[in-house]
Amino acid sequence: QVQLVESGGGLVQPGGSLRLSCAASGFTFIDTRMYWVRQPPGKELEWVSSISTLGTIRPYKDSVKGRFTVSRDNAKNMLYLQMNSLKSDDTAVYYCAKDCTIYGGAQARCDYRGQGTQVTVSS
Repeated sequence: QVQLVESGGGLVQPGGSLRLSCAASGFTFIDTRMYWVRQPPGKELEWVSSISTLGTIRPYKDSVKGRFTVSRDNAKNMLYLQMNSLKSDDTAVYYCAKDCTIYGGAQARCDYRGQGTQVTVSS
């Protein structure tokens, strides 16, 4: 069955960096577009970024452009999100996901996502 396991979250000060990882199994990773989505406190699930099968197409939510970088290692079935210059607005539970529909600008609905990893940006 599909398994997505995120890691790498934590508490970081504004301006700091974190790298999230996601270990994927139970499906053909190399053939699958992957997503990072997040759920801020009290808000709906929102799309952050996605990456095509070969990593050549990597769109980002406007508010994270230039600060976040998505990548993948198809040999290891791993997905990553490098987050730099973190802001308090980035505080959320971050999920690795597949089979997502993005609507209303940046809201997300995904058939599969992991258990999530908490990112808290605070001084």
